[in-house]
Amino acid sequence: MNQRVKSDFLFAQPSFLSGASRTLDLWGAFDDYNRSGMPVEADEKAIAADWLIVGQDLYDAIECEENELEAA
Repeated sequence: MNQRVKSDFLFAQPSFLSGASRTLDLWGAFDDYNRSGMPVEADEKAIAADWLIVGQDLYDAIECEENELEAA
């Protein structure tokens, strides 16, 4: 399983320039977040991503163990 699931999709990914400009933004006008239509939708996406990552970790652990058994 080569493709990794992104679990930070609800967080903004600012650039260096936008980060530097935030030092002068006293009123929070530059704050930008990835939003979902409803809180339930955001929760569903986050929980699904969490379980996909758990599944990837299990897959990676099983694959690692199989590789060690083959090498022995």
